[in-house]
Amino acid sequence: QVQLVESGGGLVQAGGSLRLSCAASGSIFSIRDMGWYRQPPGKQRELVASITIRGVTNYADSVKGRFTVSRDNAKNTVYLQMDSLKPEDTAVYYCNAEIREYGLHKDPMYWGQGTQVTVSS
Repeated sequence: QVQLVESGGGLVQAGGSLRLSCAASGSIFSIRDMGWYRQPPGKQRELVASITIRGVTNYADSVKGRFTVSRDNAKNTVYLQMDSLKPEDTAVYYCNAEIREYGLHKDPMYWGQGTQVTVSS
């Protein structure tokens, strides 16, 4: 069974940095797009950044220039480097990935369990 496991969340002061990791495991044949969403307290989940299998990236306007998404295809892992963090970045961060398992012919979206990021002012 495919799983996405996140790590790297925590508490940081404004202006600080954190690096999130998300590793996919299971019977994985291929992974298409990978990315990160976040859900601030009392708000809807929103896209933070995404990256295609070829490394093309996309960012929310609110994080451009501060966050960097990357992936290691050999490790089935996606990363989110977060710099110059602001209190409004406080949220639960979720990774996702379009994963094809061996023997199947579709690429459903899988989600991680979420990791809390709290930025204090």
